[in-house]
Amino acid sequence: MLRKLLLTAGLLFAMGAAQADEAARIVFVAGDARIAGTAAVLNHAVNEGDEVATGADGYVYLKTVDNGFLILRPNSRARIVSYHVDQQNPANTRVKLELLNGVARSISGEAVKQARQNFRFNTPVAAIGVRGTDFTVYTDQETSRVAVISGGIVVSGFSGACGPEGTGPCEGKTSRELFANQVGQLLQVRKGQPAPQVLPSAGNSPDVTAPPRNDEPVAKTAATSSPLPFALSEVSLDPQKNMELLARFKTIQMPATVPPVVVVGPGQPTPVADPSKIIWGRWQPIVDQTAAIDLVKALGEKNQIAAFNSYFTVLRSPGDFQMPATGNVGFALKSSEAYILDEPANRFSVASLQNGKLSVDFGKATFATSFDIVSSKNERYSYRANGDVTSNGMLAGGNQFIAPNNVSVSGALGDNGATAAYVFQGRVDDKHLTTGITYWNKQ
Repeated sequence: MLRKLLLTAGLLFAMGAAQADEAARIVFVAGDARIAGTAAVLNHAVNEGDEVATGADGYVYLKTVDNGFLILRPNSRARIVSYHVDQQNPANTRVKLELLNGVARSISGEAVKQARQNFRFNTPVAAIGVRGTDFTVYTDQETSRVAVISGGIVVSGFSGACGPEGTGPCEGKTSRELFANQVGQLLQVRKGQPAPQVLPSAGNSPDVTAPPRNDEPVAKTAATSSPLPFALSEVSLDPQKNMELLARFKTIQMPATVPPVVVVGPGQPTPVADPSKIIWGRWQPIVDQTAAIDLVKALGEKNQIAAFNSYFTVLRSPGDFQMPATGNVGFALKSSEAYILDEPANRFSVASLQNGKLSVDFGKATFATSFDIVSSKNERYSYRANGDVTSNGMLAGGNQFIAPNNVSVSGALGDNGATAAYVFQGRVDDKHLTTGITYWNKQ
């Protein structure tokens, strides 16, 4: 009897030890998406060994246990081979992902950034390692293409010592690196080709094969040689609008960032530059309402873009900006505009923004904001965001898929911290998106 009990206990222990660890949680799902063969459900755990798959209309966003992301776009299959995180000893962290087919985006989490040597992202034909990175991958059984959004990658085709069974990056004579500042380029690997080929990304990018949704997490990218005062990859635009914008803005002569030197004679007071002011509004028509801002004209007048999405923008006029050094300041909402987009029908409806709150802690260089969106049917949705304030007064909200945030916010302070405006975008549900803009005055 005792022997039987010991055997049973041993079996139970072995079963428990064999259970896979949780690797990620589902933070967004739309359309046909499956985890380990069952329908993907919001907030459900995804374990080591699980396969993630999407159908023709499927999207799934996984937030990993170290606050990274694995995003699958339509007609894709991936597998989390291992996701073991050791916070006490990062050298023991082991992360391995596989994209079997389709398009995926990988954003390195905190543990991966501390143990890049132990991260591997496989496709059927190539091994991808990271330099602390955000990248997108397309693959089928014959060809893989990798584009970098931020950071850098090292890629090698499977050959010799670099095999799919390995861990960590393959680095050697046949490996190739690509960094975000190599604008307009990607790496391509064909089956049996050890060394990746550098190609222009135009027409070849994974984003062309399976475009991102408007609500994919915004990336922090490296500076580019773009004629814009921001990187197009930092804004939530569909590819067609990206191309249209780039074509329009290439004709604009951007102003110099260094102000002219003013010579002051003896005994004369030093001239004080006018404070930079906020210009805000909708630059694209929505419903039956025309655009409120001519963006090309505004940029031609030397106004600088502070925040931008597919419909709204915040700009700052030329002038001086002095960030207050201390104080926690509350702002009152003075004006706003909001809409709800029915994505399957591609139809907007007017909404209102209520209970708006914004506070800025200048000493800590942080901000917090919250508001309610009320639909035309009187349905109410609550949103909040915390974020950072840069030294030149820009508002950068945290990731909308990481609590307590549930909305994307970006904007700026004006009038030396006396005014503020920001663009927002957030999910209502898996079929509806809300977007809009706010303007605030210091209380």
